[in-house]
Amino acid sequence: MTDRQGGFRGWTAARKGVLSGLRFTSLRLRLVVVFGLVALTAAVSASAIAYWLNREAVLTRTQDAVLRDFEQEMQNRAGVLPEFPGQDELQHTAGQMAVGGQQFSVLLVAKDRDGRTVYGSSGGLNGFSIEDVPASLRTAVNKEQPLTSNNKSPYHLYWQRTVDDGTPYLVAGTRVIGGGPTGYMLKSLEPEAKDLNSLAWSLGIATGLALIGSALLAQAAATTVLKPVHRLGVAARRLGEGKLDTRLRVSGTDELADLSRTFNNAAEALEKRVADMAARDEASRRFVADMSHELRTPLTAITAVTEVLEEELEFEGGGIDPMIEPAVRLVVSETRRLNDLVENLMEVTRFDAGTARLVLDDVDIADQITACIDARAWLDAVELDAERGIHARLDPRRLDVILANLIGNALKHGGSPVRVSVREADDAVVIAVRDHGPGIPEDVLPHVFDRFYKASASRPRSEGSGLGLSIALENAHIHSGEITAANSPEGGAVFTLRLPKDASEVARQDAEQQAGGAQKGEGS
Repeated sequence: MTDRQGGFRGWTAARKGVLSGLRFTSLRLRLVVVFGLVALTAAVSASAIAYWLNREAVLTRTQDAVLRDFEQEMQNRAGVLPEFPGQDELQHTAGQMAVGGQQFSVLLVAKDRDGRTVYGSSGGLNGFSIEDVPASLRTAVNKEQPLTSNNKSPYHLYWQRTVDDGTPYLVAGTRVIGGGPTGYMLKSLEPEAKDLNSLAWSLGIATGLALIGSALLAQAAATTVLKPVHRLGVAARRLGEGKLDTRLRVSGTDELADLSRTFNNAAEALEKRVADMAARDEASRRFVADMSHELRTPLTAITAVTEVLEEELEFEGGGIDPMIEPAVRLVVSETRRLNDLVENLMEVTRFDAGTARLVLDDVDIADQITACIDARAWLDAVELDAERGIHARLDPRRLDVILANLIGNALKHGGSPVRVSVREADDAVVIAVRDHGPGIPEDVLPHVFDRFYKASASRPRSEGSGLGLSIALENAHIHSGEITAANSPEGGAVFTLRLPKDASEVARQDAEQQAGGAQKGEGS
């Protein structure tokens, strides 16, 4: 049963692939359609012209032969009849005239001695009759033409093609000059019509074969032309996936070969440029990391000294001269700030280098937020709306860094009280930090997570480094989470942190998707 299901799925996938390859936006399909339309137009035009020429040739040849024999029979046989023939004479003469090789029917019309109109038909009483002759033809035949230098005869031979019950006929008529009967002829053109139908079928089959041949030719041309284009598309896709060593094999001197050379040159230039940028970026990260490590040693000593100075400041009756006390306090605060900056730079360097790793543990979100607020003595300034029992598998240290940055930023730049709320949404935990300040200007919102960005023009001067929110966002990303900033309709700014309940599972799924995408790119 599994094999049958697999076979059906394979057939369905192949069918979808064929249909997607033949969608109307496909260049291959458009090329085949254009070839087919051109071939169809040419074949139909040629067939129509050939049919029309052959039709006129066949009908004209038959018509001329019939009319020539009829005219000759009228002169040889009808012309020797008496001035007032009887019906039997007309009947006999009409039968003799119809015996010729053209196999046409004859009708003779004349006046007898009593002035009555008599008829003689080669087919007897039920054969060819005067009613079978169109009235317009009878009028033309019986009309006497004036004699001129260009017209030597008062009567002429006239003919007309008619169709009766789907069968084509040739009808002709003339009068004997100098007095005598009027003769009419009826010739069936059915054999010629059958020949012309056979010709039409032959031309139709030839048109169909030409259309099929053009489709095959278009398919071959499309394969020849589009194969390099397909290779170029695959190479461009691989290049977009970061495989900068992708190159095309160049052969020939046509436009596609020039396009392949241009692509190779562009890929080579891009690879060199990316390599240069990566080298400069690596050098910049190494510089920041080395600088941070080098600063830690003197900062350790300076921090120890500032701690002693701070203790002296807090000691009543200490030995600090009141004149230099402000300077000492400034040194202490700036040393703390410099120490925080170095720690943040080292953290950023770890993110950029891709060495930051999660140390996961089962965390009660409410307890974690409470511990973060309590450790920084923010209990009086922060309202917590979180039920206990909401657990998630996260990195507690990095969650603490995120919360400290978001809540600290709200306390510094917003207005008290700061409200922290927690809720569950599907397989995620959503933590919202809202202040009651003036909010964030619209032009600042897109940049609040940028490194070293400070909205000093719209908010009080920050004592931070401008890296806190950036580090918080990086810590959320490493959990496969997200942080968004917005203004609350009720006033104040709202930072919303969304983290998965199990960061290890999300990280595993992301890794599988990336591995699958890489295999798909290699297969292309």
